[in-house]
Amino acid sequence: MTVVQADGQDIKPVETDEFRIAVAETYDVIITLPDDQAYTLFAETMDRSGYARGTLASRVGMSAAIPEPRRRPMLNMADMGMMMKGGMEGMEGMEGMEGMNHGAHDSMVMPMGRHAANGLPTENLVERVKHGPSGHGPASITMAQSAYRRLDYPGAGLGDDGWRVLTYSQLRALERPPLRRPPTREFYLHLTGNMHQFIWGFDGKKWSESDMIRFEYGERLRINMINDTMMSHPIHLHGMWMDLYAGGDLDTNPRKHTVNVQPAELLTVDITADAPGQWAFHCHLLYHMEAGMFRTVAVVRSLEGGSINADA
Repeated sequence: MTVVQADGQDIKPVETDEFRIAVAETYDVIITLPDDQAYTLFAETMDRSGYARGTLASRVGMSAAIPEPRRRPMLNMADMGMMMKGGMEGMEGMEGMEGMNHGAHDSMVMPMGRHAANGLPTENLVERVKHGPSGHGPASITMAQSAYRRLDYPGAGLGDDGWRVLTYSQLRALERPPLRRPPTREFYLHLTGNMHQFIWGFDGKKWSESDMIRFEYGERLRINMINDTMMSHPIHLHGMWMDLYAGGDLDTNPRKHTVNVQPAELLTVDITADAPGQWAFHCHLLYHMEAGMFRTVAVVRSLEGGSINADA
């Protein structure tokens, strides 16, 4: 199948065999049947505990085989890009993660690498995250190995068995979207929570405890979202588009309204604040949103009056 749109926005066509889609994301695909037989469209849940199937066929009454269920994926501390002092003996899967958002930072050490992201070497990125303004959660000591690596997870292009899985790193805008220019301001936002106590929020606070996030009308800003949890969070912004940093440039980074931030990931989006008013910014897993992973974004005009320059 050929993916031609992401969240309703045209992208350069990408041929793939599989894509992973978060709540509220949309993909438009063109499917060509190479011969006169039926094919199964197979959709499985993230934990692979269930599935739905559809049939693509040239005429009524045709059907195809259903694939065998795949092994359930389990995250461990290595997937979080971190390691514990003294080794990881006895910790497999998600055990031992309870309360990790409340643990001491000095109980963990940062694996170091030299992967570049946004033109910054890993070491520089570590300092940015470690000393970011929020200073909250374990992601401040996890990011060197996993930052931006998840754009390619579970591997762009061909896998070991030749199976192609679409990733964000393959998405490129078909044409340069309007109002796109380099950001003039950036900030960090931590996605925080505890699965055992079912606490969810941004920067360790639920909506009722937090202040509005203030955007100035006309500004171009960058948000670095850091997922401190062991769950993926589809983050959705009302009223404005998010330009996803996907390894491209100002001309080609895709424009989306929902981005899926995976465990231990640092994911960057750029926003043009072109819609005055108050807007919802939240996790689109609605039970996370209801528990507190929600912020109000206020786009306000300065006393001098903001303006928008399309291609400054």
